[in-house]
Parts: sequence; C-alpha cells; structure tokens
Amino acid sequence: MSKINVIDLARQLVQTDTSNPPGKEAPLARILGPILVAAGFRTESHEMEPGRPCLVARIGVEPFLCLTGHMDTVPADPAEWSRDPFAAEIEDGLLYGLGSSDMKSGVAALVAAACELAALPAPQGGLVLVLTSAEETGCQGAEYLAGLGVLGPAKAMVIAEPSGMAPFVGHKGAMWVRAAARGKAAHGSRPEEGDNAIYKAARAISRIADYKPAAPPHPILGPCTISVGTVQGGVKTNVVPAKAEFSMDLRLIPDQQPDVVLEEIRQALGDEVEISGWNASAALINDPADPWIAEVMDLMAGLSGHRFQPAGASYFTDGAALSRAMGNPPAIVLGPGHMAHQADEHCPVAEIELAAQAYEEIMRRWLRL
Repeated sequence: MSKINVIDLARQLVQTDTSNPPGKEAPLARILGPILVAAGFRTESHEMEPGRPCLVARIGVEPFLCLTGHMDTVPADPAEWSRDPFAAEIEDGLLYGLGSSDMKSGVAALVAAACELAALPAPQGGLVLVLTSAEETGCQGAEYLAGLGVLGPAKAMVIAEPSGMAPFVGHKGAMWVRAAARGKAAHGSRPEEGDNAIYKAARAISRIADYKPAAPPHPILGPCTISVGTVQGGVKTNVVPAKAEFSMDLRLIPDQQPDVVLEEIRQALGDEVEISGWNASAALINDPADPWIAEVMDLMAGLSGHRFQPAGASYFTDGAALSRAMGNPPAIVLGPGHMAHQADEHCPVAEIELAAQAYEEIMRRWLRL
C-alpha cells in the first residue's frame, strides 16, 4: 500500500458533506473503510440508523490502543462563510472548510498514521480505530457502540479532537436542558386579557444569568458553566404569546451528578417555567501522573519544543462513552486545530502534519516498533 498523503486525505474528508443534522456519515465511511481494509485492518460497520454507520477497525492483538474520532460536523450557514465550506481550499498554510478542525483533519491524521504502521510486524499489542457518527448532537454513535458491547477492552485511548496539538488530560461533560413557559393568548391590543409566556421565560433566563453552580471549580477543568443557547416564543407580533421555550447548555465537571444539577436548575429557574427535557454526557479526567499519560506529555514536549501543564478541554467528546465501554483506560485529547462551530473554520496544515507524526510515534511506542 502506498503512503497516504495526510493533507490530501484531510481535504477529501472536508469535501464530503457529513453535516449533522441531518446526519449522513455513510459517504465518509465508504472512503475510510476501504483505506483501512487495504492496510490490513479488520473492519466492522455498525449502523445506529440507516445511512449512519460507526466504523470499528482493528489490527493486532490485545492490549489495544484505541484511537477515536467522529465523522459528522455541525451544519454550515453559507451566508456566514466567505468561501465554500466544502471546497477544502489551502491558503497561507491553513486548510479551510467545514470540519477542518472539528475534526476531519484529526481523523485523517489518525488513519494515515495507523495505515503507515499496519504492515509492520508488531512485537506486542494492537490498534483499534473507532470512527463514530452523531457526536455533534450528543455522542449518540459512541453510546450506541457502547450499548452493543462490540468494542472490547482498551488499555489507552487517543481522542483526536482539536486541541491545537496540546495534550489534554480530560474534558468537561455536557448537559442540555430545555425549559418552557406557558401563558394565555390574547389580541396584542389587549395584553391585559392574556398571560405573556415570553415575559415568564425572560424572567427565568435573567435568573439563570445570575446562577452559580454549587460545585467548586475542578483543579484542572475549571468551573461548571451555563449558557442559554436558544429562545423561541410567540406566533405573531400582534398576539400575546401563550408559549415560550428556551434551551441551556451546561458544561459539567467530574463528580457532578446530572440529577443534582437538574434540581439546582429547577430552583434557579423559579416556578414560572418547567423543564421539558434534558440529556447529559459525562466528563472525563485522567491522572497526569499515569505512566502512559506522562509518556505522551513527554513526547509532545519533545515534538513541540515546550512542556505542557495538565489541562483539559471545555467541550465534550465521545471519549467518556467509549472509555466507560472499554474499561476506563487512560485517555488523552490530542488533535490538530482549535476552531470549532465557526464560519470560515480552518486548521493549520503544519498541525495536521504534526498530528500524523505524533500519532505514528504514539502507536510505534505502543506496538514497540
């Protein structure tokens, strides 16, 4: 098998639209699956929904090093972009395009590095690549794989989410909460005959703006945060709104229990609104003194020229669900890029090349090559 050009592969992945919603990762899996098979990996495709596969590829034997990334992206609003989100243009050393940072460059680097080593006889261990669907809407693909029980154990894990190639020893969890206020409709010229649901929602949102979580900040991941992300209400300007809804994004730290946090939110919102739904994904934290974590930190210090203090990501990843299913191995977040969910998303080409180099060296050390 000829050597994979990681930049060409990253561009090909960016050019493949996997926006979620609606979720259409199958075309990307059809690109990556044959590449991995040609390199000698044993692959399995598990569809969480029609056209939404998760790809698992293995080579070697236990103990396995897991390398993971997701195939979906958030949608792009072309009106906000100054260029085609799917053109994968390179300009001034930057790869532009939807998913260039989050996280198709990381996936390309994982696959290119893994294929580079696949043909070599390994003295020990093996690799398992887990490429998921539906991460952007709450890690449903990773949770689906965990529920199937098909992953098996891993002894270490690399999560290729964008970290600017700084090694993170964990990440926050997430909790998305929806709330609704009910009122009574009336003609806009006679508001006294109605009960304005938007006013109720606005008062609750103001209380949330002042809300401070009870949990003290985590020494590495920092504090739990909350942000109101969407607000909807009313049907027409001249109708007193009978209903208003809004959603909140909380980023959880280790040891916060979702049901406890939910009760805190209920108390903060007051009695004018009710919680109408929620979901949560867990935080992930690792001991910086773990021998494998320390080895990766030392490796990245050597490749980058400076040492990193233990730090974590503010976002969530599939890592929490996969780690739980694979025996809670030490895990590190390490990937190219730093831009996510923004117009004109881009990733430095040099970081993509560094990622492929770093992943290859991590795998070499694991396989004792």
